Amino acid sequence: MRYKQTAIGVAWAVLQPVISMIVFSVFFGRLAGVPSDNVPYPIFVFAGLLFWQFFSDALNETANTLVSNKAIITKVYFPRLILPVSSVITKFVDFAIAAVVLIALMVYYGFKPEFGHLFVLPLLLIIAFMAALGLGLFLAALNVKYRDVRYALPFLIQLLLFITPVIYPASIAGKYSYLLALNPMTGVIQSARAVLLGTTVINWNLLGLSAGACLLLLLAGLWYFKRIERVFADII
Repeated sequence: MRYKQTAIGVAWAVLQPVISMIVFSVFFGRLAGVPSDNVPYPIFVFAGLLFWQFFSDALNETANTLVSNKAIITKVYFPRLILPVSSVITKFVDFAIAAVVLIALMVYYGFKPEFGHLFVLPLLLIIAFMAALGLGLFLAALNVKYRDVRYALPFLIQLLLFITPVIYPASIAGKYSYLLALNPMTGVIQSARAVLLGTTVINWNLLGLSAGACLLLLLAGLWYFKRIERVFADII
């Protein structure tokens, strides 16, 4: 339904990360000379964008899902949690479509994944899911009371992009790389590149911290959402 009456249909799920990859490759990879852990910059950045796009799109849609469905919320009672959860789940479809491009890039550049660690990829998606849903639940509930969230969120997502190692390796931060580790998506993207491109070994400690932080974020988001849920219809 999202792509109904569009000229290129589900190609929109691929177009955004592909165009971003091209722009980043030209300006950051070629002109700025940003390192890419000794792998071609286009596939390096696309592996990061694949998971980042899932997180950022899910977060943006989840944060606005209650306001977007105002007519339903004010007329019919149902568990409000269905709306944000479904918003994140539908992003798995876009992720799967965009993953085809990454597979094509891996074939083109001659990369083979670490088959013994492929089981990590579903875990990375679960962590990204918890991060997007946890933060999205908090922002969705907040957005009902303060519509400023809708205008501040694009800036927040843009800011998060530059403090997440999507367009650069985490090692570029040197002795300050531990600051990047505070961002749960750092562990997700680094581990994805380790499995798919062999850029480094999987940092299980960092991945464990990311999983724990995202779980706490999800629980906090659920708590705040359920706390405000009973008054959604009154103030939306």
